Amino acid sequence: MYAILDIETTGGKYNEEGITEIAVYKFDGHKVVDQFISLVNPEREIQPFVVNLTGINSNMLRNAPKFFEVAKRIVEITEDCIVVAHNSQFDYRILRTEFRRLGFEFKRKTLCTVDLAKELIPGQDSYSLGKLTRALGIPVSDRHRAAGDAMATVKLFKMLLDKDLNKTIVQDSIKSEPKYKMAPNLKTIVEELPSLTGIYYMHDSYGNIIYIGKSKNIRSRVNQHFTNTNNKSKKIQLQVAAVTYETTGSELVALLKESEEIKRNKPIHNRALRRTLFTHALYSFVDENGYINLKIDKADGRKKAITTFANRQSSKSFMFKAVDDYQLCQKLTGLYNTKTSCFKYDIKECFGACVNEEDPELYNERVYKLIEKNSYENQHMAIIDRGREVDERSVLLIENGVFKGLGFFNLNYQITNIEVLENLITPMENNRDSQHIIQNYIRKNKNLKIIQLNKKVLK
Repeated sequence: MYAILDIETTGGKYNEEGITEIAVYKFDGHKVVDQFISLVNPEREIQPFVVNLTGINSNMLRNAPKFFEVAKRIVEITEDCIVVAHNSQFDYRILRTEFRRLGFEFKRKTLCTVDLAKELIPGQDSYSLGKLTRALGIPVSDRHRAAGDAMATVKLFKMLLDKDLNKTIVQDSIKSEPKYKMAPNLKTIVEELPSLTGIYYMHDSYGNIIYIGKSKNIRSRVNQHFTNTNNKSKKIQLQVAAVTYETTGSELVALLKESEEIKRNKPIHNRALRRTLFTHALYSFVDENGYINLKIDKADGRKKAITTFANRQSSKSFMFKAVDDYQLCQKLTGLYNTKTSCFKYDIKECFGACVNEEDPELYNERVYKLIEKNSYENQHMAIIDRGREVDERSVLLIENGVFKGLGFFNLNYQITNIEVLENLITPMENNRDSQHIIQNYIRKNKNLKIIQLNKKVLK
């Protein structure tokens, strides 16, 4: 659990500042579950430059509660939480100073979103809250007021959690949880999970990830782990102390994150997973007559594949459909083994490429259309899919045929250039598994929104 906060102060000499406004959002990693926002009478003068910056003046604070009147609420809402702030060293110091004046020692574990952003989103021109949120497409209201800045920090922190593919933040959070907070039984764990699409992470009592999975229904899938009686499930049931999760909205995002994060974290109970996601691939070659031939074969990393398939049956089904959709020759696609004409030619459904009657250029044009449809080689494009909320979408970025990563954007914030999009995404590996996942998903989801990009503008 996290207490994400922002504090406005009077300004002045070091350790002589007073709080003029505080906002605390209790955040469970997915949503705000509690909040406290209040002006505070600092019982001292506000520096003029601070008044100009925040708009908070002494008249506004005359009837506001003094710090001792809100101190109990601050203790309660931050209890058993990690305090998160943008430049947490400042906010935490101010809070501790105010509590020390009351004779109370306020201690909490802290996280700084400036430090996290520098690690997870390197190369930014500035890490100030205003400039960073602008670069990341995070909408902000009431800048330099506690509630507005704290909510912007919530949104930033949520993005940083998404970008933390090594799950360091979450694992550290589990480690800091008091042991009595750990779920006493598996039923309790399941009841706290959503019935939504996403990734789930099973942790042992030390916070270490022991298993990563994805599902269209997280609660149902985890419940299966906890009720199955096979050896792996029994081991997980004995070792699991907590389950965290990330909703993704999009199944494509869930598939890619699962693949990437298993490779990075190497959980002990994921080692038995199949070695590869695909067994067969589609290849092409030009025969002596100038026709492009297509061939389904076992996947071979040394060869350049057009697209890949989970098994031979799905590859065959794809090829039969492609022959019909693109009016291709059964012989030149490996579906009809003959030295003469194919069956479709005999029933007048093939234009005769199999017997050299069709112009190779005309035939190859149709083959190129199939290749272009099922391969994103050399393409610059964004794949838009469902987000985690109604007003959000997920996005995958592909540049020059290379998968760069994925992220989420709010529909209220218009993305107008590649630079903003590149800041939004979490960089991920472009490997054979990710290529297979993307190609397979595009093939199965005909209504997926794909935007072709130029160098600068997202149209």
